[in-house]
Amino acid sequence: MNLHNFENLDVWKRACRLATDVCVATHNTKLYSQRDQLQKSAISIPSNIAEGSERPTTPDFLRFLGYAKGSSGELRTQLMVYKAVCLKLGLPEFEGLGEMIQETREISKMIEGLKKSIAP
Repeated sequence: MNLHNFENLDVWKRACRLATDVCVATHNTKLYSQRDQLQKSAISIPSNIAEGSERPTTPDFLRFLGYAKGSSGELRTQLMVYKAVCLKLGLPEFEGLGEMIQETREISKMIEGLKKSIAP
Protein backbone atom coordinates (compact mmCIF):
# COMPACT_ATOMS: atom_id res chain seq x y z
CA MET A 1 0.00 0.00 0.00
CA ASN A 2 1.44 3.36 -0.94
CA LEU A 3 1.14 6.23 1.50
CA HIS A 4 0.45 8.92 -1.06
CA ASN A 5 -0.41 8.94 -4.71
CA PHE A 6 2.70 10.76 -5.89
CA GLU A 7 0.92 11.83 -9.07
CA ASN A 8 -1.34 14.04 -6.94
CA LEU A 9 1.52 15.74 -5.07
CA ASP A 10 2.19 19.31 -6.22
CA VAL A 11 5.87 18.95 -5.35
CA TRP A 12 6.17 15.91 -7.62
CA LYS A 13 4.45 17.80 -10.46
CA ARG A 14 6.76 20.80 -10.08
CA ALA A 15 9.82 18.54 -9.88
CA CYS A 16 8.75 16.81 -13.10
CA ARG A 17 8.34 20.16 -14.84
CA LEU A 18 11.77 21.25 -13.61
CA ALA A 19 13.37 17.99 -14.77
CA THR A 20 11.79 18.42 -18.19
CA ASP A 21 12.94 22.05 -18.38
CA VAL A 22 16.51 21.10 -17.42
CA CYS A 23 16.65 18.27 -19.97
CA VAL A 24 15.31 20.48 -22.76
CA ALA A 25 17.52 23.46 -21.85
CA THR A 26 20.71 21.40 -21.69
CA HIS A 27 19.99 19.16 -24.67
CA ASN A 28 22.39 20.93 -27.05
CA THR A 29 25.15 21.94 -24.66
CA LYS A 30 28.70 20.93 -25.53
CA LEU A 31 29.63 20.62 -21.84
CA TYR A 32 28.69 16.95 -21.91
CA SER A 33 29.67 15.85 -18.42
CA GLN A 34 27.88 18.80 -16.85
CA ARG A 35 24.83 18.22 -19.03
CA ASP A 36 24.63 14.59 -17.94
CA GLN A 37 25.00 15.48 -14.26
CA LEU A 38 22.38 18.24 -14.52
CA GLN A 39 19.92 15.89 -16.16
CA LYS A 40 20.53 13.03 -13.74
CA SER A 41 20.13 15.17 -10.62
CA ALA A 42 17.02 16.85 -12.05
CA ILE A 43 15.35 13.54 -12.88
CA SER A 44 16.32 12.15 -9.48
CA ILE A 45 14.09 14.62 -7.60
CA PRO A 46 10.66 13.43 -8.84
CA SER A 47 11.94 9.86 -9.11
CA ASN A 48 12.78 9.71 -5.40
CA ILE A 49 9.45 11.27 -4.44
CA ALA A 50 7.66 8.64 -6.51
CA GLU A 51 9.76 5.75 -5.24
CA GLY A 52 9.30 6.78 -1.63
CA SER A 53 5.55 7.13 -1.99
CA GLU A 54 5.38 3.56 -3.26
CA ARG A 55 7.28 2.21 -0.25
CA PRO A 56 5.26 0.46 2.45
CA THR A 57 6.10 2.58 5.48
CA THR A 58 6.24 6.23 6.52
CA PRO A 59 9.94 6.01 7.50
CA ASP A 60 10.69 4.69 4.00
CA PHE A 61 8.80 7.57 2.41
CA LEU A 62 10.57 10.09 4.64
CA ARG A 63 13.96 8.64 3.72
CA PHE A 64 13.24 8.98 0.00
CA LEU A 65 11.95 12.50 0.48
CA GLY A 66 15.32 13.21 2.07
CA TYR A 67 17.01 11.81 -1.04
CA ALA A 68 14.80 14.01 -3.22
CA LYS A 69 15.71 17.08 -1.19
CA GLY A 70 19.37 16.16 -1.47
CA SER A 71 19.01 15.86 -5.23
CA SER A 72 17.40 19.30 -5.30
CA GLY A 73 20.45 20.73 -3.54
CA GLU A 74 22.71 18.83 -5.92
CA LEU A 75 20.84 20.22 -8.92
CA ARG A 76 21.00 23.75 -7.51
CA THR A 77 24.77 23.37 -7.12
CA GLN A 78 25.16 21.94 -10.62
CA LEU A 79 23.16 24.85 -12.08
CA MET A 80 25.31 27.37 -10.19
CA VAL A 81 28.52 25.68 -11.35
CA TYR A 82 27.24 25.58 -14.92
CA LYS A 83 26.50 29.30 -14.72
CA ALA A 84 30.02 30.00 -13.41
CA VAL A 85 31.66 27.84 -16.09
CA CYS A 86 29.70 29.61 -18.83
CA LEU A 87 30.80 32.96 -17.42
CA LYS A 88 34.47 31.94 -17.27
CA LEU A 89 34.45 30.45 -20.76
CA GLY A 90 32.41 33.27 -22.30
CA LEU A 91 29.62 30.88 -23.25
CA PRO A 92 25.96 31.84 -23.18
CA GLU A 93 23.84 30.44 -20.37
CA PHE A 94 20.74 28.55 -21.33
CA GLU A 95 17.44 30.36 -21.02
CA GLY A 96 15.75 30.18 -17.63
CA LEU A 97 18.85 29.22 -15.63
CA GLY A 98 18.16 31.70 -12.83
CA GLU A 99 14.53 30.63 -12.60
CA MET A 100 15.59 26.98 -12.38
CA ILE A 101 17.93 27.77 -9.50
CA GLN A 102 15.05 29.48 -7.69
CA GLU A 103 12.73 26.58 -8.43
CA THR A 104 15.15 24.17 -6.73
CA ARG A 105 14.92 26.33 -3.59
CA GLU A 106 11.14 26.26 -3.68
CA ILE A 107 10.99 22.52 -4.33
CA SER A 108 13.35 21.91 -1.39
CA LYS A 109 10.99 23.92 0.86
CA MET A 110 8.00 21.97 -0.43
CA ILE A 111 9.74 18.65 0.24
CA GLU A 112 10.58 19.76 3.76
CA GLY A 113 6.97 20.80 4.31
CA LEU A 114 5.74 17.43 3.06
CA LYS A 115 8.18 15.65 5.37
CA LYS A 116 6.91 17.63 8.36
CA SER A 117 3.29 16.93 7.43
CA ILE A 118 3.76 13.16 7.44
CA ALA A 119 6.42 12.67 10.10
CA PRO A 120 5.14 10.71 13.10
